[in-house]
Amino acid sequence: MSAPVKGRPPRVGDAPAFRRALIGVVLTLVAIVIIAPLVIIGYQAFSQGLKVYAEAIAHPDTLHAIGLTVITALIAVPINTAFGVAAAWAITKFDFWGRRFLLVVIEIPFSISPIVAGVAYLFVYGLQGLFGPALESADIKILFALPGIVLASMFVTAPFVARELIPLMQAQGRDLEEAATSLGASGWRTFFFVTLPNIRWALLYGVVLCNARVMGEFGAVSVVSGNIRGQTNTLPLHIELLYHDYQTSGAFAAASILALLAVVTLVAKVLLERHGAGRARRRPALAAPVAAAKTASAEVSS
Repeated sequence: MSAPVKGRPPRVGDAPAFRRALIGVVLTLVAIVIIAPLVIIGYQAFSQGLKVYAEAIAHPDTLHAIGLTVITALIAVPINTAFGVAAAWAITKFDFWGRRFLLVVIEIPFSISPIVAGVAYLFVYGLQGLFGPALESADIKILFALPGIVLASMFVTAPFVARELIPLMQAQGRDLEEAATSLGASGWRTFFFVTLPNIRWALLYGVVLCNARVMGEFGAVSVVSGNIRGQTNTLPLHIELLYHDYQTSGAFAAASILALLAVVTLVAKVLLERHGAGRARRRPALAAPVAAAKTASAEVSS
């Protein structure tokens, strides 16, 4: 922070002692709240040796939990990505009745507890729920199976991609798309050759955050999965089960996978922010509208 300008009243934090104290408090909190748990997880995971760690990871229940978590992410993340892009495109590029209501609906998963969302799915798809009898008669199982886990994960992570794209696309405006359309580009070509190149880093940013949340989701999934060992336990649920069974080495070994995912997510987040993704780096698009539009129209003519 720069020194106070002569003749102006001092700002909060101008004093060197205050700055040092503030930085010290922040670093202390980071060490206690973030770094210490990650270090403990890594230490406890390998405390009994690499062989025990490998055996814990190779346990059939752990491998099943990892596989179920990956399958859930492979289903939920692409669907939520498509939803986020479509919602951001509709909200930022078109004017229609109910536009603000759609924004509010997208934010709902952030304001509702995941456990409440899981209970809501019980009342919708459970045996005593709204669609329960019809699903049972059709021999379709939603809850306590993969579909319920995917639905709960999709609900919790639905806003991530849209929240990253909407501010950026609002800042870019509609000039590029309107220029491309006026030169004869179709809607799909306008999206792939004009819109998508300008939002790709923000889109990847949202996908990374969405994937991390899907793999780490606990509350909603714990309600709709039934916590059946070796069948419907995702990795976070399996970690809890191992810990309650006093299998601390297995619990910390499995937790180390999620901790590694958190570190990879953080690194990806930083790299994407360097390319302009993230809220702090967003600026209106600087590309020339006519040049981008000509590219799209050239594709049409070809």
